[in-house]
Amino acid sequence: MSKKTIITLLFQFVLISLFAQTNKLISEDDYRFLESLTRDVMESSRIYPLQKLPDPFGTNNTGGTLIRPGGRETYPAFWIRDYAMSLETGFVSNEEQVHMILLTAKTQCNQTWITKQGNGIVPLGAIADHILVESSRPIYFPGTYDYDLQGSNESQYGYFPPYGDQFFFIHMVDYYVRNSGDINLLNQTIDGIKLIDRIELAFRVPPSDPENHLVYTTEQFLGVDFGFRDAIQITGHLCYTSILKYRAALQLSELFTKLNNPARAKVYRAIATTIKDAIPVTFMNEEGMLRASTGKSRQPDVWATALAIYEGILKEDIREKACSHLLNAYLDDKLAYRGNIRHIIHGEDFNNETAWETAKVPINTYQNGAYWGTPTGWVVYAISLVDKKAAARLVKEYITDLRENDYRKGDTFHAPYECLSPPSYTRGPVYLTTVSCPLIVINKMNDPHSK
Repeated sequence: MSKKTIITLLFQFVLISLFAQTNKLISEDDYRFLESLTRDVMESSRIYPLQKLPDPFGTNNTGGTLIRPGGRETYPAFWIRDYAMSLETGFVSNEEQVHMILLTAKTQCNQTWITKQGNGIVPLGAIADHILVESSRPIYFPGTYDYDLQGSNESQYGYFPPYGDQFFFIHMVDYYVRNSGDINLLNQTIDGIKLIDRIELAFRVPPSDPENHLVYTTEQFLGVDFGFRDAIQITGHLCYTSILKYRAALQLSELFTKLNNPARAKVYRAIATTIKDAIPVTFMNEEGMLRASTGKSRQPDVWATALAIYEGILKEDIREKACSHLLNAYLDDKLAYRGNIRHIIHGEDFNNETAWETAKVPINTYQNGAYWGTPTGWVVYAISLVDKKAAARLVKEYITDLRENDYRKGDTFHAPYECLSPPSYTRGPVYLTTVSCPLIVINKMNDPHSK
């Protein structure tokens, strides 16, 4: 090979390398930072056996490790939802997973009952919103750590436990079986009921439309659609929870396939197909966005739209419309702040006083217009389908904020926050899903075959 040829090949290699770097979603250095931060937040979220939490939350007497929603003083109990949403980081051992699966199964409601205040009903098969570490008592409703007081504030949290947790329980089991290869756990009996039967029972808990299997609620029998907006009243057919149900149906189908039960696998595949077809028809607006519901608070829902794109629910033609709308909102500074994402695009709020039609918190705080890191990955994925440079810019903004406010710098630093809003509103230091959910998406974008 001549010297000229070698120089030409080297030059081409450099050009290819530079092109790859400029088109990369995230730099290697930023990725390693996010991975390290997520691992450390996960560790700080662990509650080891016999570890004592601040008073009055007691000692972890459950017999195994639990993972709460974050470190420091963040939510001192085991939340099923936040844990399940963080599983795909790969940072939870099989032993830890089995313990939390069995604890969730043991606290699954075994008899329909009415709460002591007489304002809530816990149906057979319901999964706890969170579980107390000292007593292992399930709290099915948000807003309290008191078993006897749960379900008392129906005006805010509804008469029915949040709908999403049932599907997150299925996700926990599916992830463990898929990655461990341990099919036997599905046939393990917990208090007389096999685990596979328990997750089927959980699947049937949220009220659903018999025509299309979409989850729904009414004002008279109100339930929270998804715990990341339990301070919002949303009624009618529910988009976000129906996306979770779609995923859970596919997971059940796979689990029954592993159990050599093709008949049950077929049932759940059919349910998933029906939900997938129904979601755009039921919720999509003219801009391609999915509305949160068909009743109260039917605002165009950024989280649901981005998650539906990520889960492959929207077909390519309508998907591109939704992605372009999200991109334009991002470029117009109506969607993101410091790399975090709003539930609703600015300008698509219900009115000037509230983002959602019915909310229990002021506008631009918490779930009513603050910005969250949890959905950043889903939005990055959606935007990347139409503009990779803009998606990379959003990732860089997200990482930059985490670097600047990284809690590991000392007690006066608090990132990852649960949510934030300009000019200075923040809530929830060292919050797990703020980093775990985007990391999961980035891992899958970098390697579609990753676990």
